[in-house]
Amino acid sequence: MAVQCAPEVDVDADERFDYFWNQRGEWVEEPNVRRGGESGVQRVRGSDGQLLYAKRQTGHIYRSWLHPFGRPTVLRELDALTGLHKIGVRVPQVVFCGAQRDPVHKWRALLVTQSLDGFEEIEHWYAGGGRERHGEAVHDRVLKDLADNLARMHKGRWQHSCIYIKHVFVRVSGEGEAATVEVALIDLEKCRQRLTARQAGAHDMKQLRRHSSFSSADWQKLVYFYETAFGSAIKGL
Repeated sequence: MAVQCAPEVDVDADERFDYFWNQRGEWVEEPNVRRGGESGVQRVRGSDGQLLYAKRQTGHIYRSWLHPFGRPTVLRELDALTGLHKIGVRVPQVVFCGAQRDPVHKWRALLVTQSLDGFEEIEHWYAGGGRERHGEAVHDRVLKDLADNLARMHKGRWQHSCIYIKHVFVRVSGEGEAATVEVALIDLEKCRQRLTARQAGAHDMKQLRRHSSFSSADWQKLVYFYETAFGSAIKGL
């Protein structure tokens, strides 16, 4: 069994898996069948009433040369969340992660993270008039903070591997020059480390271009901020 918990969880350590496993809430990602099992995400409440997201899996594994017999994908996501947090990439905070063998499903696994309070999908922010409301100077800061987080991730050789625009969240607090701009990245289930930072960066940036609706001008501005933070240009962007 593999476990990580935030210290404020008010449940005995040996009961935490069952406690979170038995929590039920609204499905935000209905269970899908793949990788030999099922995986879905629910909104639940912690013992203190805090909004949490619980990724619940049965038999949902990946295989690699390190884990030829299979390993729950939430454990790979935990590795990524922990690694990215250490290098200053804004990602959800882990509350609990655990995996245990089950006689029927072989693996039951959970990843519970704190809600990104005040954040919303960047596409929803655009659709809700966030750019117009806050102005172009703040929008430039949104692009820059996204670029800075991506560059930090890639300089650490972490590749998101599934970086669609829906995985980019933004929170803008305040107005004008006093506004605070924060961008976060989610859904790191496929995240892994590459041999070089350039490999990670080239893959993710090209994938983001394909799976986003940035205008040419906005994309070029994002690339400028990214390559400045990354420290060099990446061919093909």
